[in-house]
Amino acid sequence: MPGSSSGEDLLRELAPQVLGALVRRYGHFDTAEDAVQAALLAAAQQWPVDGTPDNPRAWLIRVAARRLTDLLRADQARRRREDTVAAWPVPSPGAATDDSLVLLFMCCHPALSAASQIALTLRAVGGLTTAEVARAFLVPEDTMTRRITRAKRTIKDSGVPFGLPPAADRAARQAAVLHVLYLIFNEGYVGTAGPSLQRVELSTEAIRLARLVHRLLPDDTEATGLLALMLLTDARRAARTARDGTPVPMAEQDRTLWNRDQIAEGVALISSALPRGHAGPYQIQAAIAALHDEAARPEDTDWPQIKLLYEVLLGLADNPVVALNHAVAVAMVHGLEAGLTLLDPLGKDDRLAADHRWHTARAHLLELAGDREAARAAYLTAATKTMTQPQQRYLHTRAARLA
Repeated sequence: MPGSSSGEDLLRELAPQVLGALVRRYGHFDTAEDAVQAALLAAAQQWPVDGTPDNPRAWLIRVAARRLTDLLRADQARRRREDTVAAWPVPSPGAATDDSLVLLFMCCHPALSAASQIALTLRAVGGLTTAEVARAFLVPEDTMTRRITRAKRTIKDSGVPFGLPPAADRAARQAAVLHVLYLIFNEGYVGTAGPSLQRVELSTEAIRLARLVHRLLPDDTEATGLLALMLLTDARRAARTARDGTPVPMAEQDRTLWNRDQIAEGVALISSALPRGHAGPYQIQAAIAALHDEAARPEDTDWPQIKLLYEVLLGLADNPVVALNHAVAVAMVHGLEAGLTLLDPLGKDDRLAADHRWHTARAHLLELAGDREAARAAYLTAATKTMTQPQQRYLHTRAARLA
């Protein structure tokens, strides 16, 4: 989206509010979404020249409503109905907060695949163009266009009215929203493929949307925990890669580069959420991240507490990555042999066998234990399991050091 950074931020903030206003009044989610994108483009072109309107949201709603009318009129088979729609008054700028939340629930509809939920959320709520979403996920634009089109058609065919889901369904849909934002952040923080380890635009957008959800659901402790987790993790971004883009392990990072403002905000958020009831997985992960971030030196890390928190996480869900991280924490607390004893059987889990993370963790522990040959072999195997070029360079470098 062209324009100044502040202008882009304003348009991204207003995009879901404008779309929500149109869908709430007119319906036609798929066509309304196209109309809003046209209005955002018009604003990006006109506002830098003419100045930002006194009420930018109302301006966008008017332009998008006119564009929606044009798009509907273009469909000859529906002309009579669209003429009626065209006579309706422009929707009021009210209910912005509720509309944004409803849009998030719609984009995370259970009828959609996770990939479609992510794409539609970034497009409809994030305000990204289809081309930007395609670039973020390293797929051709026409592929992403088809994915988003199918998602919008599914929403339309489902007949879901514009509004919050029934109370009985709300908790599950809320969990889906948080999960989608978690996936978006993870893909930005550690890309699964491509020339860069990090895609800052994705992790930044995930944090922005998590702030929105936290603002809309201030009493939801998991929404608070997710925002805290993102902030505490993203705080290390500047120290995570060397100049050539290869990853730097946390123990070797320059901690003076960590973002202390983000750490302070994240710690405050998780400190406020944990005492308010049952702690879910995002809160627990945020608590672990806080323990890492608050350690001034690697040797100051509270590994016993981290180990206990991973054990709580393991009790909530059967997650092989959590089991892997728990094994590493056990190694830090009870010795390398104890950690490897837990880690080795995890390699038989199909969900981890093809993942470079298990091989990397095993190589790291073997290296610390002094088994250079086995560590070198594990690093080389890990390099064949990742599609990210910086990770491959890092793993080959670690192996070469042990030759």
